[in-house]
Amino acid sequence: MLPDLLLVALAIALDPLPLMSFVLVVGSARGVWKGLVFILSWLACLVMVIALVLTVTGGQPPAPRSPPSTAVLAVKLLAGVLLVGYGGHRRRRVPGSRDREPAPDPGPAASARLTDRMDRTTVWAAAGLAVLVQPWGLVAAGATTVLEADTSHLSTWFVLCGFCLLATAELLAVELYVVFSPVRAKARLLRLREWLTGHQEQALVTVCLVLGCWLVGKSLYQLTA
Repeated sequence: MLPDLLLVALAIALDPLPLMSFVLVVGSARGVWKGLVFILSWLACLVMVIALVLTVTGGQPPAPRSPPSTAVLAVKLLAGVLLVGYGGHRRRRVPGSRDREPAPDPGPAASARLTDRMDRTTVWAAAGLAVLVQPWGLVAAGATTVLEADTSHLSTWFVLCGFCLLATAELLAVELYVVFSPVRAKARLLRLREWLTGHQEQALVTVCLVLGCWLVGKSLYQLTA
């Protein structure tokens, strides 16, 4: 369970869309407080999913080679196949080939409008945004791994806590950067967002394909072993 959960958490942390949204949040008026609420809402979603899965399983993994165990592997295999399919679909949208033109640059005017809109939002809007931009496909892949969790071992709780922290690590790093160096952080984070805007498709495709292939390969191995 540990390698799968850590890989899923890393994939969630590297998803570009939440980071782009979070940069806008912390770069707005009262950005530190909005960013904190965003992170708390983000963590609440992860904890809620884990709690629901553990409620269903009772905190006990299915017996090896039993029908429930086979069903769990089948669900994980399906999650992997869906991620690979989604990554392949998004790959066709990646600019760079000769017969495709690069995506247009939104430019500073569009960024300024987005920032101005975020300035007028409340902390509750930041909390809702965290729910909307949560990469639910990746979270679902993590949920299929949590199905195998055995909560009778203390180490399992450390793994689950580590999953939540690693999935949130990038947001926490940005929040701390803004807290301790607000002036420098705002300029650099806006440049980071502009860079991510031009590379988000490549990053998303890579994350989905790598994680999907891992889940498919491991599930097939366990089903046939």
